[in-house]
Amino acid sequence: MPRSLLYKAEPPAPRCAAATAATAATAATEPPSLCSTPARLPRRAAAALQLSLDALGPEWDCPLGSKDLEEEEGPWGGGSGLPPLGCFPGTWRHDVGLDCKGSLEGAEARAWTVYYYSLLQSCLQQAGLPETQDRSHVPRTGYPGAEVTLCILGSPSTFLSVLLEGGVQSPGNMLLCLSPAWLTKVPAPGQPGEAILLVSKAVSFHPGGLTFLDDFVPPRRATYFLAGLGPGPGRGREAAELARDLTCPTGASAELARLLEDRLLTRRLLAQQGSVAVPATLAFTYKPPALLRGGDASPGLRLVELSGKEGQETLVKEEVGAFLHSEALGDALQVAVKLSGWRWRGQQALHLYPRVELGTVVDTVLALLEKLEEEESVLVEAVCPPARLPFPGSPPPGPGLAVRICAVVCRTQGDKPLLSKVVCSVGREDRPLRHQSSLPQTLEVALAWCGLGETAQVAVVRQRVKAAAEAALAAVLALEAGLSSEQRGGRRARTDFLGVDFALTVAGRTLTPVALELNGCLCLEACGALEGLWAARSAAAEAAAAAPIVETMLRSSARYLMEGKQLLLIGAGGVSKKFVWEAARDYGLKLHLVESDPNHFASQLVHTFIHFDVTEHRRDEENARLLAELVRARGLQLDGCFSYWDDCLVLTALLCQELGLPCSPPAAMRLAKQKSCTQLHLLRCHGPPWPAPSLHAVPCCPLESEADVEKAVHQVPLPGVMKLEFGAGAVGVRLVEDAPQCHEHFSRISRDLQGEADHPGIGLGWGNAMLLMEFVEGTEHDVDLVLFGGRLLAAFVSDNGPTRLPGFTETAACMPTGLAAEQEAQLVQAAFRCCLGCGLLDGVFNVELKLTVAGPKLIEINPRMGGFYLRDWILELYGVDLLLAAAMVACGLRPALPMHPRARGHLVGVMCLMSQHLQVLSSTASRESLQALHDQGLVRFNLLEEVLVPGEYEEPYCSVACTGSSLAEARLRLLGLCQGLGIDGPHYPVAYFLSHFK
Repeated sequence: MPRSLLYKAEPPAPRCAAATAATAATAATEPPSLCSTPARLPRRAAAALQLSLDALGPEWDCPLGSKDLEEEEGPWGGGSGLPPLGCFPGTWRHDVGLDCKGSLEGAEARAWTVYYYSLLQSCLQQAGLPETQDRSHVPRTGYPGAEVTLCILGSPSTFLSVLLEGGVQSPGNMLLCLSPAWLTKVPAPGQPGEAILLVSKAVSFHPGGLTFLDDFVPPRRATYFLAGLGPGPGRGREAAELARDLTCPTGASAELARLLEDRLLTRRLLAQQGSVAVPATLAFTYKPPALLRGGDASPGLRLVELSGKEGQETLVKEEVGAFLHSEALGDALQVAVKLSGWRWRGQQALHLYPRVELGTVVDTVLALLEKLEEEESVLVEAVCPPARLPFPGSPPPGPGLAVRICAVVCRTQGDKPLLSKVVCSVGREDRPLRHQSSLPQTLEVALAWCGLGETAQVAVVRQRVKAAAEAALAAVLALEAGLSSEQRGGRRARTDFLGVDFALTVAGRTLTPVALELNGCLCLEACGALEGLWAARSAAAEAAAAAPIVETMLRSSARYLMEGKQLLLIGAGGVSKKFVWEAARDYGLKLHLVESDPNHFASQLVHTFIHFDVTEHRRDEENARLLAELVRARGLQLDGCFSYWDDCLVLTALLCQELGLPCSPPAAMRLAKQKSCTQLHLLRCHGPPWPAPSLHAVPCCPLESEADVEKAVHQVPLPGVMKLEFGAGAVGVRLVEDAPQCHEHFSRISRDLQGEADHPGIGLGWGNAMLLMEFVEGTEHDVDLVLFGGRLLAAFVSDNGPTRLPGFTETAACMPTGLAAEQEAQLVQAAFRCCLGCGLLDGVFNVELKLTVAGPKLIEINPRMGGFYLRDWILELYGVDLLLAAAMVACGLRPALPMHPRARGHLVGVMCLMSQHLQVLSSTASRESLQALHDQGLVRFNLLEEVLVPGEYEEPYCSVACTGSSLAEARLRLLGLCQGLGIDGPHYPVAYFLSHFK
């Protein structure tokens, strides 16, 4: 780029390039991997594998007595002054509006803004993406306070993978601020000590890597904030101050970063955790922080608290001598001496000595003690020889290989850690490897270079890295849970992702990852660099490391937007909807409930309880007017109104219309609620556009009398399916093969199910009219959709097992679907078109379809959130809460959902019926036993009925499911469980019900 656009920075002081003779003799190479017990694989020729993971710079072997290390973190990490002279060859425009109205930057700050803009363009250029378009001359207006705003303040190269993924998952809502001046903190009303973060200017990211430089008038309110942080006086300080005490979720804070990147603190944390291996370490700590004082001893980790830095010669000599001769070091021949503390982040000077040189190690420790400030430490670590892996043929000539293993692990739904990606760097063992100075490779490629190429062996290594990385984040989350808001840097501050650097060593003849340090962004940047190799060849790319990070940002934003929202809920539902009240409390929703049962347990769990008979649906219009008057009389200031209970959906739409609240039109709800009207209406929707909804509709006839039945059997091809017009739960649904069966079933239903009292909760308040529809062959599937403004935001497809004909009560299900991608897309589009054809534009809907040789055919539309186990399964697998999505739509807010959510595994479940399982449900598979298995994480248990009372027209009592990394694994686990509990049997063949799931 033209030099005129860059501010020249003073050249940094020269690095230490030479060591004293004594140091050079002992620190000639990068240290091997750190571990407690080195070993050697007893195989033929082997290649030396050294896994050295310290974030070391060129000054790693600087001798004692040389000048202090230079800072190398840059503006976000503590550097001060002008930016470096970047090498940004490119042809992008430079006359862009980087100034933010109402905020003036000094020359130095302006230089950094220009630098980061050029760095962003260089990153986009190298990724094969178009340059940023400046549209700041026409400010964006948006929807203040009602839109997701994911804001990142930091280096574009560090966060590029997150930014690009955010542009895909939430187009236009992922914003990069290149200067703190583009952001403003304002006091939060009613929340003393906390502030709202406003974004006046940013680079917005969109699908396809499109970026725009935008001004926002009025400013956008951040719903999630993530900043690059550092200890120095530069922009890192400004970022830290902006991140402190915000009302919105904050993915990092200076306070948490100080803990996260204190090597001694995190090493002790991991050692105490027990399932993560760390190097044997002796630490001399000067006035340690409270978190390091006392506590239980950690295996292989010795802490020596110092009250002063002088006069410690005797103590240091005794402790170092005991450590060098301890069994914790195993066969290690060398030790490394280094500094630990927030000030030394990115400046890790390392001194390597033979284990036998007690005097030299002691002298080094004493010299480093003089540099310490309070809460800092000097570490003496065990260094083990490199592990030697099997190498085919003869060992390669030349030096052995050094490998760095970096893992990114993320917080997901329910605060569960999830490994996102693993990358490695490979180089000569005599040349230091460090972040940002070596090219990233996949684990498979890195291990293949070292002679470990068998797929099964690599999978074992990956699984061990996954387990250790997830355990590391779990330990960090547990630590943070015990911190005060002040210690975290704010009520909303938390760690949402973590980088873990590993060494791979041999312990007990087993390859074991050893965690050396944690970091905030270095591993993330390495993963992004690896993904950049496929930027122009997306078909070869794996899932982005940043995908679960962005999903967590969106999930946190949704909670933030909905906190304190006032919602009117029509109908409480039964035991299967108990999750609603716990979720509402967790999300901070204020629910006002309208319910017919004055003694319903939920009446004590809501802010306002309105007892009102909503069972007589022929009076829904009148009831809607009466309820609207009650709401106004009570002075309720509602943000939204919704229902998940079949009987109350039309009433809810009418009430929303009365109150002026968002909802699908009452006519659309009526159309979807009456099954024959749905099919007959869609049969008339021939398009355009094409394919039209009529392609998915099934011929049917409404039945209100015996005469209607006689007429229908001549119009609808038999065999057919008879069901209640307004029914739910497959109650009364039956396969009929001829006219006599049709008449017989119609008479039975007319006699047995006349009103709500005969079978509550299945829609009999609407009457007991029926319909006859054509029976279509094929596999059955559920599609749960989230629509907003007529646009499809998310879809989740599940497969159902074969039913016990002639009934249609559900038997088994699996998620995600096992169908091919094309067939899954056909189902999603069919469900979407059918909803649009009925006028359902806003809400969460459940659509039941069959996949036939001619494509998807509609069974019915349920214009509400999917029932039974569906909300729980989708939340467990995808981290998406349909209840929260429905509440957001009800408030007129676009749900904050990932564009392409990825399942975290597979679930396969079976339904238990009272007619088939009454004995086992009272013994081996009792409610208490199944709940205990659920609490242990062994099954997913969803209770659908409160009491065990068999009846002729039954619904499932409960759902029992097992998880697995594959569909086959989950299926086999469930089959074994059902056989063990007695759920499987000759009259309820679970293997047959699961036979579709292959």
